[in-house]
This record gives sequence, structure tokens and C-alpha cells, in this order.
Amino acid sequence: MSDFEDKLQNAIANPQNQGEMSDADSVGTVGNPECGDMVRMWLKFDEKDGKKVINKASFQSFGCQTSIAVASMATEMLKGKTVEEAQALSSTDLSSPLGPLPPMKIHCGEMVEGALRDALNNDPAGEASPPSPESQNTLLGDMNQPKMKSGKLKVVLKK
Repeated sequence: MSDFEDKLQNAIANPQNQGEMSDADSVGTVGNPECGDMVRMWLKFDEKDGKKVINKASFQSFGCQTSIAVASMATEMLKGKTVEEAQALSSTDLSSPLGPLPPMKIHCGEMVEGALRDALNNDPAGEASPPSPESQNTLLGDMNQPKMKSGKLKVVLKK
């Protein structure tokens, strides 16, 4: 087994921060219509030295093992980062604990980056309210949304 495969298997066997966060300050979702994968990320912020800092991050993923592993590692990496530091992270940074992703898995890191960016953009001033219970704030809820006439899942970023 390669080093990448070992790290991937360890991350999948023990995913960190997986699941919805009911008291999140912000939520971001991204989906890949080509493969059907989706990632949602929840962020909870604190204030430290006058800056907004990520206190907690969690995720849900309907996707391949690599996207689950990258999201798991990214949520750990985000703890203690300011919004500015988190905005500066690329998909390569977020997937770096696994090592270089194989070319056919690069989109997994990009999806996690997209969910993070969407969550950060949904709460630019720290004034966003948590999602209401009435909203379908789960990936399964999103998957159950009506499909477009073409038969493809319509992916809509939720604010």
C-alpha cells in the first residue's frame, strides 16, 4: 500500500468532525454534478483578540472516500484559524495531510475548498443566523429536492 492509501484508510476509519452542527454560525455546500458528490461544511466562530476565529468545524459528505478524508482533515486544520487564514487555504493546503492527491481525485479537495468558501462567504460579518430547522439543512434533504427535467440533480448553494 502507498503512503497516500495508508493515510486515506486511516482517515476513513476514524473520520473527525463528521455530522451536522445544530448551533453553527455558517453553513456552506458544494456539489459536483458530474459525479454526484456533495460536501457540506458547518462553522462555529469565536472572537479572539478582536478577530473572528473558527472554534469548530464539521462536515457531511455524499461522495467518495477521498472527499470524506479531505473534509475530515480540513475540519481539524481549521480549528483556531482566523477567517482570513481560512480564506487563504487552497484545496492543496486542505488535502496536504494526505499528501498529493492522484489526478482523478483532485476534485475532492476542490469540493471541500468550495464548501469552506461557501460557508465563509455566508457569514462575512459574523451576523448570519443559524439555519432554521424548517430549512432542509442536510445533504439528504438536498438530494431529495426536485430534479431538473434532464434527470440530473440540481445543485443549489443555500444561503
